[in-house]
Amino acid sequence: MKFRRSGRLIDMTNYFIQNPQRLIPLTYFADKYDSAKSSISEDMAIIKQTFEQQGIGTLVTLPGAAGGVKFIPKMTNEEAGQLVQELCGLIEKPERLLPGGYLYLTDILGNPRVVNKIGRLYASLFANRKIDVVMTVATKGIPIAYAVAQYLDVPVVIVRRDSKVTEGSTVSINYVSGSSKRIQTMLLAKRSLAVGSNVLIIDDFMKAGGTVNGMVSLLEEFDATVAGIGVLVESEDIEERLVDEYVSLVQLTDVNIKDKQIRVQEGNYLKYI
Repeated sequence: MKFRRSGRLIDMTNYFIQNPQRLIPLTYFADKYDSAKSSISEDMAIIKQTFEQQGIGTLVTLPGAAGGVKFIPKMTNEEAGQLVQELCGLIEKPERLLPGGYLYLTDILGNPRVVNKIGRLYASLFANRKIDVVMTVATKGIPIAYAVAQYLDVPVVIVRRDSKVTEGSTVSINYVSGSSKRIQTMLLAKRSLAVGSNVLIIDDFMKAGGTVNGMVSLLEEFDATVAGIGVLVESEDIEERLVDEYVSLVQLTDVNIKDKQIRVQEGNYLKYI
């Protein structure tokens, strides 16, 4: 089907956004629009310039017979800052306090607009790293993990605390919870992760880092490599952190149950932009 340039630009832009990180041969677009490769290259130059000007991302062209073009999603520092400030404003609401000093985050993790932006921010922060899989532990980290994986175009693997018959054979480890110092168990289906994978770990909340450290230990059973660690909220008042290298968006600085006050600030994500 023959397209006008305006039609090609709109259709190509939509295709790139729907297929991030995927290498697309120029012949795909040339055949689809019945156009010369030179015309397609000119179209991509326009799209690339617009993506970069608007802070949406960029197009990377790989030469050669096996080459093509790939859309790399990005988020500008300004947009990232706005998102983190929005998250801080949401998290510090007093009505989030639960008995025991826990925070209610389910509404944030269930908001597709917010979670989608969080996914794009993490994908932007880790865009230059080799990542084969996004890993999280059930259950609250799952929405964020899928949002990140969508922009990285990689699968998600979910670590569980109990065995499911539908998972088949599993690998399990015991680990010590960083905050309660209790011994707990986590497991992962053998079929869900290939040996030697590069894994991005995503979690919704981190205190001392026992759960994240457990996932790191579990990855050793698969000879996998930790490509990065991202946490939505980290707690500040921790004497000993079990995890050193991680990216946090929000830092919880103080929880006053008596006065029903929650104080937060930006996490350490600015160091990785």
